[in-house]
Amino acid sequence: MYRKCIKRIIDLFLSIIGIVVLSPLLLAMAIAIKIDSSGPVLFKQKRIGINKTHFNIYKFRTMRIDTPRDTPTHLLTDPDQYITKMGLFLRKLSLDELPQIINILFGQMAIIGPRPALWNQYDLIAERDKYGANDIRPGLTGWAQINGRDELPIEVKAKYDGEYVRRMSFLFDLKCFVGTITVVLSRNGVVEGKRETCKMENKQEKFNDN
Repeated sequence: MYRKCIKRIIDLFLSIIGIVVLSPLLLAMAIAIKIDSSGPVLFKQKRIGINKTHFNIYKFRTMRIDTPRDTPTHLLTDPDQYITKMGLFLRKLSLDELPQIINILFGQMAIIGPRPALWNQYDLIAERDKYGANDIRPGLTGWAQINGRDELPIEVKAKYDGEYVRRMSFLFDLKCFVGTITVVLSRNGVVEGKRETCKMENKQEKFNDN
């Protein structure tokens, strides 16, 4: 009952409340982005949704318009040259993700669920298939995000997503939501750039050795 109906009702209700309550903040951030650098306020990107359908995810633009598309930030050679000053601030607190309230409102995403993969992250998509994690709505945040975020190897991230599918409930969603606040404030698990990617790869080697 929760998975098929209640979860969506909660997402719909909270997304409407979020848009109304956060509208002054969203407007202020939009103006700041526009003043800080040239380009659109919103950034959209093709992602994988429920049942591996495609949809456009919305974010506040945090990078210059000449940034390579469809490449995760932590895989860029030097992301610092692309991230704008306002973008750096937004990313530190994950405020760039707030426009995804629109995706939640339209039913393309949920508040809690596996983070939507890029359309070309074939390895992650294939791993999630093993656990049924592509068969539910992706989320603004999820179980994998509070257990490592960018630091997680793909296989481990997919396993966390599968665990979320198995344990999905109101109380577990609440646990993920509260955990997200802690992770965002601490900035744990965020990886951006080749230097941080090397650290992540070293951690993955240690994980594999164990």
